[in-house]
Amino acid sequence: MKQLRVRVLAGLFAVAGVLSWAGARLWDSVDTLPRVPLAAPIVLALIAVVLLATAISLRARLRAQRERRPGAKGVEPLMAARAVVFGQASALVAALVCGMYGGVGVFMLEFLDIPARRDQAYYAGFSVLAGIGVIAAAFFLERVCRLPEDSDDEHGGTAPAA
Repeated sequence: MKQLRVRVLAGLFAVAGVLSWAGARLWDSVDTLPRVPLAAPIVLALIAVVLLATAISLRARLRAQRERRPGAKGVEPLMAARAVVFGQASALVAALVCGMYGGVGVFMLEFLDIPARRDQAYYAGFSVLAGIGVIAAAFFLERVCRLPEDSDDEHGGTAPAA
Protein backbone atom coordinates (compact mmCIF):
# COMPACT_ATOMS: atom_id res chain seq x y z
CA MET A 1 0.00 0.00 0.00
CA LYS A 2 1.40 3.39 -0.95
CA GLN A 3 1.61 6.26 1.47
CA LEU A 4 -0.26 9.52 1.09
CA ARG A 5 1.72 12.17 -0.73
CA VAL A 6 1.48 15.81 0.25
CA ARG A 7 2.18 16.81 -3.37
CA VAL A 8 -0.82 14.84 -4.63
CA LEU A 9 -3.09 16.36 -2.00
CA ALA A 10 -1.78 19.87 -2.70
CA GLY A 11 -2.26 19.35 -6.43
CA LEU A 12 -5.85 18.20 -5.92
CA PHE A 13 -6.46 21.18 -3.68
CA ALA A 14 -5.02 23.65 -6.19
CA VAL A 15 -6.86 22.25 -9.22
CA ALA A 16 -10.18 22.07 -7.38
CA GLY A 17 -9.65 25.58 -5.99
CA VAL A 18 -8.98 27.15 -9.38
CA LEU A 19 -11.89 25.32 -11.02
CA SER A 20 -14.35 26.22 -8.27
CA TRP A 21 -13.21 29.86 -8.25
CA ALA A 22 -13.77 30.01 -12.01
CA GLY A 23 -17.12 28.24 -11.62
CA ALA A 24 -18.18 30.68 -8.91
CA ARG A 25 -17.32 33.62 -11.18
CA LEU A 26 -19.32 32.04 -14.00
CA TRP A 27 -22.35 31.36 -11.78
CA ASP A 28 -22.18 34.88 -10.37
CA SER A 29 -22.26 36.31 -13.89
CA VAL A 30 -25.75 34.80 -14.33
CA ASP A 31 -26.80 36.06 -10.86
CA THR A 32 -26.85 32.70 -9.13
CA LEU A 33 -24.31 31.15 -6.85
CA PRO A 34 -24.49 27.75 -5.15
CA ARG A 35 -24.56 28.01 -1.39
CA VAL A 36 -21.94 26.58 0.93
CA PRO A 37 -23.94 24.42 3.34
CA LEU A 38 -23.55 24.93 7.05
CA ALA A 39 -23.25 21.16 7.37
CA ALA A 40 -20.03 21.03 5.30
CA PRO A 41 -17.58 22.02 8.07
CA ILE A 42 -19.54 19.98 10.61
CA VAL A 43 -19.38 16.78 8.54
CA LEU A 44 -15.68 17.27 7.78
CA ALA A 45 -14.96 17.86 11.47
CA LEU A 46 -16.86 14.69 12.38
CA ILE A 47 -14.82 12.69 9.87
CA ALA A 48 -11.63 14.13 11.36
CA VAL A 49 -12.77 13.14 14.87
CA VAL A 50 -13.58 9.59 13.73
CA LEU A 51 -10.17 9.24 12.07
CA LEU A 52 -8.40 10.63 15.12
CA ALA A 53 -10.32 8.37 17.52
CA THR A 54 -9.53 5.36 15.34
CA ALA A 55 -5.85 6.25 15.29
CA ILE A 56 -5.69 6.74 19.05
CA SER A 57 -7.52 3.47 19.69
CA LEU A 58 -5.29 1.51 17.32
CA ARG A 59 -2.16 3.11 18.77
CA ALA A 60 -3.15 2.08 22.30
CA ARG A 61 -4.00 -1.48 21.20
CA LEU A 62 -0.75 -1.82 19.24
CA ARG A 63 1.27 -0.51 22.18
CA ALA A 64 -0.41 -2.97 24.56
CA GLN A 65 0.21 -5.80 22.09
CA ARG A 66 3.85 -4.79 21.65
CA GLU A 67 4.41 -4.63 25.42
CA ARG A 68 2.65 -8.00 25.81
CA ARG A 69 0.29 -6.78 28.48
CA PRO A 70 -1.96 -9.48 29.90
CA GLY A 71 -5.43 -9.38 28.32
CA ALA A 72 -4.29 -7.04 25.56
CA LYS A 73 -6.56 -7.18 22.56
CA GLY A 74 -4.52 -7.37 19.38
CA VAL A 75 -5.12 -5.61 16.10
CA GLU A 76 -6.02 -7.70 13.09
CA PRO A 77 -3.93 -6.71 10.05
CA LEU A 78 -7.01 -6.51 7.82
CA MET A 79 -8.70 -4.10 10.24
CA ALA A 80 -5.61 -1.88 10.29
CA ALA A 81 -5.42 -1.96 6.49
CA ARG A 82 -9.09 -0.98 6.22
CA ALA A 83 -8.54 1.90 8.63
CA VAL A 84 -5.60 3.16 6.58
CA VAL A 85 -7.59 2.91 3.33
CA PHE A 86 -10.46 4.82 4.96
CA GLY A 87 -8.01 7.49 6.08
CA GLN A 88 -6.39 7.78 2.67
CA ALA A 89 -9.73 8.00 0.88
CA SER A 90 -10.93 10.59 3.37
CA ALA A 91 -7.78 12.66 2.84
CA LEU A 92 -8.16 12.60 -0.94
CA VAL A 93 -11.82 13.64 -0.76
CA ALA A 94 -10.99 16.28 1.85
CA ALA A 95 -8.33 17.76 -0.44
CA LEU A 96 -10.89 18.06 -3.23
CA VAL A 97 -13.55 19.51 -0.93
CA CYS A 98 -11.05 21.94 0.63
CA GLY A 99 -10.06 23.15 -2.82
CA MET A 100 -13.66 23.51 -3.88
CA TYR A 101 -14.73 25.47 -0.81
CA GLY A 102 -11.45 27.37 -0.80
CA GLY A 103 -12.04 28.59 -4.36
CA VAL A 104 -15.60 29.63 -3.54
CA GLY A 105 -14.39 31.29 -0.34
CA VAL A 106 -11.74 33.29 -2.20
CA PHE A 107 -14.39 34.43 -4.65
CA MET A 108 -16.67 35.43 -1.74
CA LEU A 109 -13.95 37.65 -0.27
CA GLU A 110 -14.93 40.32 -2.81
CA PHE A 111 -18.43 40.52 -1.31
CA LEU A 112 -17.83 40.61 2.45
CA ASP A 113 -20.04 43.69 2.79
CA ILE A 114 -23.11 41.58 1.89
CA PRO A 115 -24.13 39.62 5.03
CA ALA A 116 -25.33 36.50 3.20
CA ARG A 117 -22.13 36.22 1.20
CA ARG A 118 -20.04 36.94 4.29
CA ASP A 119 -21.69 33.97 6.03
CA GLN A 120 -20.97 31.81 2.98
CA ALA A 121 -17.32 32.90 3.09
CA TYR A 122 -17.15 31.91 6.78
CA TYR A 123 -18.68 28.50 6.07
CA ALA A 124 -16.21 27.98 3.24
CA GLY A 125 -13.28 28.96 5.46
CA PHE A 126 -14.40 26.65 8.26
CA SER A 127 -14.81 23.86 5.70
CA VAL A 128 -11.21 24.33 4.57
CA LEU A 129 -9.98 24.21 8.16
CA ALA A 130 -12.01 21.09 8.92
CA GLY A 131 -10.71 19.46 5.71
CA ILE A 132 -7.15 20.17 6.81
CA GLY A 133 -8.05 18.46 10.08
CA VAL A 134 -9.21 15.39 8.12
CA ILE A 135 -5.93 15.31 6.21
CA ALA A 136 -3.87 15.65 9.40
CA ALA A 137 -5.85 12.87 11.10
CA ALA A 138 -5.38 10.64 8.04
CA PHE A 139 -1.61 11.16 8.13
CA PHE A 140 -1.59 10.35 11.86
CA LEU A 141 -3.63 7.19 11.30
CA GLU A 142 -1.29 6.12 8.52
CA ARG A 143 1.71 6.68 10.78
CA VAL A 144 0.12 4.66 13.62
CA CYS A 145 -0.57 1.70 11.32
CA ARG A 146 2.85 1.66 9.69
CA LEU A 147 4.68 -1.64 10.05
CA PRO A 148 8.05 -1.51 11.83
CA GLU A 149 9.94 -2.76 8.77
CA ASP A 150 8.38 0.03 6.67
CA SER A 151 9.82 2.81 8.84
CA ASP A 152 13.14 2.82 6.92
CA ASP A 153 11.40 2.89 3.56
CA GLU A 154 10.66 6.51 2.64
CA HIS A 155 9.19 5.80 -0.80
CA GLY A 156 6.58 3.16 0.02
CA GLY A 157 8.27 0.53 -2.15
CA THR A 158 9.44 -2.92 -1.22
CA ALA A 159 12.65 -3.63 0.61
CA PRO A 160 15.57 -4.84 -1.49
CA ALA A 161 16.18 -8.56 -1.47
CA ALA A 162 19.39 -9.75 0.18
